[in-house]
Amino acid sequence: MSLRDLRFALRTLVRSPVFSITAVVTIAVGIGAITAIFSVANAVLLRPLPYADPDRLVLLYSDLRARNNLGMPFSNENFVDLRDGTTGSIADLAGVQTFRQVLPNGDGNPEQVRVGAVTANFFEVLGVGVAVGRDFEAADGIPQPPPPAPAGPGPGGPPAPGAAPAQAAPPPPPLPTMAILSHEYWQRRFGGDRSILGQAIPTGGPQRLIVVGVLAPGFEILLPPADNVEPRPDIFIANRLTYNNAARNNYGLHPIGRLAAGATHGRAQDDLEKVAAEIRRNFTVYGTANYYVRLEPMHRALVSEVRPAILALLGAGAFLLLIACANVANLVLVRASLRETELAVRAALGGGSWQLVRPMLAESVLIAAAGTIGGLLLAYAGVQSLLAVAPARLPRLEGVRIDPYVLAFAAASGLAAALIFGLTPAVRALRLNVMKILRGSSRTEGLGRGSLLRQGVVAVEVALCFVLLVGSGLMVRSFLALQRIDPGFDANNVLTFQLLGGRGGPPDQRAATMRQLQTTLAALPGVEATTASFPFPLAGDFSTIRWGTAEALADNSKFQAVDWQRVHPGYFETMRTPLIEGRTFTEADNQSRQSVVVVDEMLAAKAFPNQSAVGQRILIRIRTPEPEWVEIIGVVRHQRVTTLADPGREQVYFTDGFLNFGGARKWAVRTSGDPSAIAGSVRAAIAGIDPQFLMTDVQPMSALVEKSQSSTRFQLLLVGVFASVAALLVAVGLYGVLSTIVRQRTAEIGVRMALGAAPSGILALVITQGMRLSAVGLAAGVVAAIGLTRLIRSLLIGVDATDPLTYAAMAGVFVIIVAGSAWLPARRAAALDPTVALRGE
Repeated sequence: MSLRDLRFALRTLVRSPVFSITAVVTIAVGIGAITAIFSVANAVLLRPLPYADPDRLVLLYSDLRARNNLGMPFSNENFVDLRDGTTGSIADLAGVQTFRQVLPNGDGNPEQVRVGAVTANFFEVLGVGVAVGRDFEAADGIPQPPPPAPAGPGPGGPPAPGAAPAQAAPPPPPLPTMAILSHEYWQRRFGGDRSILGQAIPTGGPQRLIVVGVLAPGFEILLPPADNVEPRPDIFIANRLTYNNAARNNYGLHPIGRLAAGATHGRAQDDLEKVAAEIRRNFTVYGTANYYVRLEPMHRALVSEVRPAILALLGAGAFLLLIACANVANLVLVRASLRETELAVRAALGGGSWQLVRPMLAESVLIAAAGTIGGLLLAYAGVQSLLAVAPARLPRLEGVRIDPYVLAFAAASGLAAALIFGLTPAVRALRLNVMKILRGSSRTEGLGRGSLLRQGVVAVEVALCFVLLVGSGLMVRSFLALQRIDPGFDANNVLTFQLLGGRGGPPDQRAATMRQLQTTLAALPGVEATTASFPFPLAGDFSTIRWGTAEALADNSKFQAVDWQRVHPGYFETMRTPLIEGRTFTEADNQSRQSVVVVDEMLAAKAFPNQSAVGQRILIRIRTPEPEWVEIIGVVRHQRVTTLADPGREQVYFTDGFLNFGGARKWAVRTSGDPSAIAGSVRAAIAGIDPQFLMTDVQPMSALVEKSQSSTRFQLLLVGVFASVAALLVAVGLYGVLSTIVRQRTAEIGVRMALGAAPSGILALVITQGMRLSAVGLAAGVVAAIGLTRLIRSLLIGVDATDPLTYAAMAGVFVIIVAGSAWLPARRAAALDPTVALRGE
């Protein structure tokens, strides 16, 4: 194909502006849709992690299989055992846990900072260098020195009777905590001042944070969203790991390992199992809980939650592009049918096969090229829209952009589109019967040839579109089901926020501050009730503890996992969580010596089936190494605490005082109007009680509910848009084919009308033909949808992938689309003047 062919094709297309614009816009829509989704897939699924040799990085998870408690972090002790016992297959193992802390900023006011406590080898394992200063060293992770041991008998032991008691040895001074700053925090807080190296960051307390380094810009910790690890800590501190078997049940570390050279995932998993088996043998709790350690490739674990949705959306984009190509192929086939006489004359004058095909291929290339450029513009706008509506749990969201890989994908899509809609008419042109065409006298005879092929293309369009419509219908049903789910609380008119910092003090002082806060906030105008909790529904941070009935005393395997919350009295009333039986907490319960709990209906039904749970006792391990007895005083409605789509596990509630006061730091204020309107009054009231408090994460409870629906809403929006565009393209394609059929059958329609056929009969004839044409595609679409929608079963909520109601509804929608598409050509056929129609033929 030469430049001359392209120039000739361009002139030809310019002379047919309606065809050219329609074809280019159609291809642009298809390429724009799939390119926008590919940009997400490229950033999230395909782009390597920004660490050295990322394919060798792995994540470790604890599974207590007997309790169905999966994906847990690790205790220091289990982490150390695994690190030391797998050196043959895992070259090095690092650990991280994150939290938020309040530090004074430059003017002394409290500031929230995100802190990552990491093992000293953390950045070395990831292969990340320090831009300024130094990395952590092994000495930075040495545990704090233990307090002096009590004096024993003998020399240096207890004094003799009557002698003066010896002075206790002073505790050794605590070792400082070494810190590395993120580049962004270094610039924001210290203005990029290098003199901060070696200096202590003011903490407002005895803790000493010595800055030893600054990271390069843009560093982030890429762990799965379910791990609840801050991706961009402001400060990294060296974790001085202790090793104390009494604390082996205290979890927190998230391990990241690097496989040794030549080691496989299978070998590393085998080594981990040997260590886990030793832990199960040596510690009864882990043995009865069926403790296992699971290894996951880091990149696979990061995207496992979102991969099904992205692949489903990518498939929807591919379907839309195929529909667009089929639509343009139909346009090109009609155009080729009208040019058959021209092609036959060229062939009769000695034109070879390649000479006949080259102009058509050149037109296809130009249409595809223009469509690709338009598609890239649409994709750029689409990416900006995707970023605005994408769920927060989508990892590496900020990396979604039009990069060279996306450009190459768009170009490949354009080339594929040119082949799909360009080759079919070109191949058909090679099979022309020159003499038959030249002998033909009717101006519509060319339209008759290839009509079966054009109708087959429409049937394919219909099938693909119906799959998209069914997928869209299933997502609509899922979203509606999500709206009907009872979260176990009333999220309307509730302001939520987190309180960090404060003066602290002994337990009685913290208790007094909490009561003052609750009383002061409840007295504000427009406030109906106030409470605090930790964790907080739909806000993350949930973890599990052990619970069991009396039978667990004899058989540790009977212990099970339960989600827990510490709450203030009035929590259930403020959240409007229904009380099923018994009572809720009072202020008299809000103290450590009152071993009472409230449980949800799921735990009550599991622990005490067919009987009242109120007054019964269960075993709980939360504040002591061994489980302790607590009494159930009330049963409440189950709350959805992670997402609305996930029912979650059983729940148990403690008072804040039971766990020594001050830990319930996430607050809820129920108002009589717009909760955002009182945020300023709440902030002022809190500052009046303690200016060291920092109020963060201020948002209405309804915003948390909306965030929990964001993934389903995102999928519904995109699939719905794709299905709508596909339906429009199919309608246009069907209209084009029926219009061509009407032109082809003009003489027949004229004869029918001359013989007395009524316009209504002609109207019904054309519409019926459109219905018949679509029926084949619809049948194929039903079969394809039944097979393909099973792949999105994990994305659906409250509806089956083969839901008959959805299929019937989408079939009804499609009938309306077909009838609408057939109406205009049918109406034109019914309005034909038979004399004019017959004279034209």
